[in-house]
Amino acid sequence: MAAKLNLDKLDLQIIHEMMETAEISYAELGKKLFVSGGTIHVRIKKLNELGIVKGTRLNVDLKQLGYDITAFVGIYLEKSSLYDAVAKDLMNIPEIVRLNYITGNYSMFIEIVCKDINQLRYVLHDELQKIKGIERTETFISLEEGFSRNVQVATPPPPKGGTWSKILYTPFLNYEELFVVLYS
Repeated sequence: MAAKLNLDKLDLQIIHEMMETAEISYAELGKKLFVSGGTIHVRIKKLNELGIVKGTRLNVDLKQLGYDITAFVGIYLEKSSLYDAVAKDLMNIPEIVRLNYITGNYSMFIEIVCKDINQLRYVLHDELQKIKGIERTETFISLEEGFSRNVQVATPPPPKGGTWSKILYTPFLNYEELFVVLYS
């Protein structure tokens, strides 16, 4: 069982803001959350040490770089005990960007990103099929990604049968908005 993390509302607000705009400065984020930039720095360091924050990533439009094919592949394993060995082999295929061990019809589900259909064919035919432990696969080609979003970690649900006040429901107010809420 995972250890209970001691995170407070500020930690969750920092995570939320950084997930939306990772390039925001600690000083700017501190101003937005009504704390010092030093406080943000200390909290980010704590979140890194706990393994909650795992660096920052650049969000790239892969289509602009010529990666036109996204495919999802359901993998049937010969037996579930082969998961670790197959996962290790799958990690060696750079076109595979995500792997999940799942319940349901498949044992594993992967996401593959390729420049074209020929590269996808190579991955499916020449790479996946030679991995010991894979019984068969089923491939789904994505026609369009409708949306992709982060989990909203900082906005709790309203109390049972009620709603949050405006200031609690909008936890990321700037100074001017806070003044209007408090004095209107």
